[in-house]
Amino acid sequence: MQYPALRPKHVDFIGRQKIFFTATAAPTGRVNVSPRGTDAFRVLGDAQVCYLDRTGSGNETAAHLLADGRMTIMFCAFEGGPLILRLYGQGRVDPVDSDGYRRLLDLHFDGKAPHGARQIVSLDIDLVQTSCGFGVPLFDYAGERDALDTWARGKTDAELAAYRREKNSASIDGFPTGLFVDD
Repeated sequence: MQYPALRPKHVDFIGRQKIFFTATAAPTGRVNVSPRGTDAFRVLGDAQVCYLDRTGSGNETAAHLLADGRMTIMFCAFEGGPLILRLYGQGRVDPVDSDGYRRLLDLHFDGKAPHGARQIVSLDIDLVQTSCGFGVPLFDYAGERDALDTWARGKTDAELAAYRREKNSASIDGFPTGLFVDD
């Protein structure tokens, strides 16, 4: 089924999930799909969501959103009744040092970010679609990984910034991420 915006039942479903996937692509090059934990996901309204994103070894999402803007976020039930929920729309990135980042952090994350946060990714939804999810296997949730927290805690702010500059300036296809003012 297709909907122009999120309905309460969709928001309830999102709230019960432990993982979501983002998919982005530039007009050329590779398509990227990334898994994320829902602890940093927020529903801002019936047509807007965001998530607090942490420093990682690449940043295809930022590069693709700068180049094209299209993004899909997918949730699927790994326990309980089957369902797949996709959110389609235009995404944008607010880097960690931007006014937009600080505003979203204050409004939706109690002004608190984990050490190593690099950006907030927002999606303006233009289509919500559900499908059966009958083919999605059942999995048991075992807990959150602490590897990213442990890694980030072992770095100073300056080391994290240098790592982001080295690893997050361009996509694997060479598209700029726009995370740095001088890029």
